[in-house]
Amino acid sequence: MPASKKIRVAVLYGGRSGEHEVSLRSAASVVRNLDRNRFEVISVAIDKQGRWLLNDSVKISELAGKSAVLAILPDAIPVALLPEVAQGKSAFVALENAGHKVAPIEFDVVFPVIHGPLCEDGTIQGILELAEVPYVGCGVLASSVGMDKDVAKRLARDAGLPIVPFVSLRTGAWLKSSEKMGQVRERVQRELGFPVFVKPANMGSSVGVHKVREAANFDQAVKDAFRYDTKVLVERAVDAREIEIAVMENSEAGGAPLVSVVGEIVPTHEFYSYEAKYLDENGAVLKIPADLNLEQIRIVQQLGRDIFEALECEGMARVDLFLDRTSGKFFFNEVNTIPGFTSISMYPKLWEAAGMGYSELLSRLVDLALARQVRKHALLREFKA
Repeated sequence: MPASKKIRVAVLYGGRSGEHEVSLRSAASVVRNLDRNRFEVISVAIDKQGRWLLNDSVKISELAGKSAVLAILPDAIPVALLPEVAQGKSAFVALENAGHKVAPIEFDVVFPVIHGPLCEDGTIQGILELAEVPYVGCGVLASSVGMDKDVAKRLARDAGLPIVPFVSLRTGAWLKSSEKMGQVRERVQRELGFPVFVKPANMGSSVGVHKVREAANFDQAVKDAFRYDTKVLVERAVDAREIEIAVMENSEAGGAPLVSVVGEIVPTHEFYSYEAKYLDENGAVLKIPADLNLEQIRIVQQLGRDIFEALECEGMARVDLFLDRTSGKFFFNEVNTIPGFTSISMYPKLWEAAGMGYSELLSRLVDLALARQVRKHALLREFKA
């Protein structure tokens, strides 16, 4: 295929959240595995100050081939997104005050590989929607809902899907007075009992998550969680196995979401913490397929489809469930609308086990993004009698 006919994929990574470093790992794998016979790759990073920076494509491809981390290059050029600059294509343009003389870099589709608040939560998706830029993954609504564990659980509950009992806290109410804190502890003790998990409502990768075994340690865990978010989720701790399934939008309009084989995370730590995920090479064992019977697999796959649809997901999502060791019941934990794409991440590994290789997976996700944009462009933007 001639280079001029290749689809230009802008891999967007980095971001301002606490999961910035996780994104650097995911992006390295995506850049390394995008099919160069079909795609031309450009990479744009968002640094921790929120600047958008265009990397040299040749250098970044070489870096992705050698390193598990796609660092932001020191000579990256500050750019802005300019929608539909020529022939209906969007482009990244160098900022004039930065002193760089670079022609607009056109692209066809954005592949966001960014995690956490100000990235995965609908904010980036909103920018791309306003610019009418095709992008991989869920839209604004599902991205926002998926990031907010409180809202996601309420929607799942209202759809009749099983969840673990929880309460949510907000900064203002928690910090109002020591008396208020005591009332919260009493409520948690009464409604949930200890142990509980305390987690920021809008973070991923287990950032700020604590398992609290007794009331005496509750306040400190909540204070730490509030360092990362203005809303905190307190959830009953169940003795559970961590079950995960990868879900993908069906390319056939109206078709049921596609589901992978079922996987299981077996932490060697007390739970699947940030340290277990990213800092300890032996922090967890990924079991693919999970050791489940046929009926359990059927239940998990149906829950994956149901949750994907209940939360209005598009493109892709990884659905995480708990399997209560005592009751044998499954509970919805959370949905990841931009799941990890590192070399050890569950989402690509689950599809690989289902017979879809990493490069094919990326290609299908890009194709879904382009097809969605075609559907959107067919919609009327003004009233016609």
